[in-house]
Amino acid sequence: MKTMKSRLLNGRTTRKIELTEMGFGGAPLGNLYRKVEEVDAQAALDTAYAAGIRYFDTAPQYGLGLSEERFGHAFDRIDRSSIQLSTKIGRLLLDCAPEEVTPEAFVDVPQKRIVFDYSYEGVMRSYEDSRKRLGIENADILLVHDVCAFSQGSQEASDARVRELFDQGGYAALNELKNHGHIAAIGAGVNEWQVCEKLLGLGDFDCFLLAGRYTLLEQDALKSFLPLCEQRDVGIIIGGPYNSGILATGAIKGAKYNYADASEEILQRVRKIEAVCASYDVPLIAAALQFVLGHPAIKTVIPGAVNAEQVDANAALLKTPIPASLWSDLKTEKLIQPDAPLPR
Repeated sequence: MKTMKSRLLNGRTTRKIELTEMGFGGAPLGNLYRKVEEVDAQAALDTAYAAGIRYFDTAPQYGLGLSEERFGHAFDRIDRSSIQLSTKIGRLLLDCAPEEVTPEAFVDVPQKRIVFDYSYEGVMRSYEDSRKRLGIENADILLVHDVCAFSQGSQEASDARVRELFDQGGYAALNELKNHGHIAAIGAGVNEWQVCEKLLGLGDFDCFLLAGRYTLLEQDALKSFLPLCEQRDVGIIIGGPYNSGILATGAIKGAKYNYADASEEILQRVRKIEAVCASYDVPLIAAALQFVLGHPAIKTVIPGAVNAEQVDANAALLKTPIPASLWSDLKTEKLIQPDAPLPR
């Protein structure tokens, strides 16, 4: 059985964790924006494994437990010991009346409502519930989910959640699970690098899953966060490599950037990047996927997929030949930052 090339998460975890350069992001299998049939969800997971992917990420939020349950069904066929698995804490899923269901961006979900809880008890309960839905003894990586301002609605709300994590025992719970060998690594999964930098000032984290904030369009994380991760031996998992869509679709009408319609400024920038890619006959989406892996702190990228065809397409994009001169041209045109590390 083939596997993809892997990278060591860091040298400090309680057991060795190697992540394949491409992982499988589980949000779409929670019926993100549209219903995914069970047969397609299972085919996507099977195809990912057959393609050599050995890192899988999910969360209670994704379909109010549906994504985790689908992963659990796949583990009846996939050897759990052969993969690395991450899930998240921060949202408890409680039974509720139909009118109280909080699906967020997910459709056709179980009858549950979300309660944010980053306390000691909240972490332990969330992890136990995830273990049951996944049908596993333990995960490998456990991530604090969505303590960023983008997800919480304001900087004040984000700061309050971070205080809750440290003052009410959530961080202690994560370390307890790690120290007792139930998980091997702890981190956070968020939409902003700034809160990751704040967390590194407050505690010791192994990794961060950063969604959409280091891409062909955005490299502000190079200023301080990514150098700090290199210094602290912190591994980065990149989600959202297409900035919510525009780096996959190109600058078409209605293209999405950061979960909203792209501004004219963003559209113009993407058109320029597309032009450079076109001059080398390289798809924009392939350049977007491979670019992030050029940074030494980044260990894997996890594009989503809802069926076997999309998994195969992602695997092919990772293998698309891209000449070094394409990256050089992007720097010359000032379309990526001059200090951005490039894929080899």
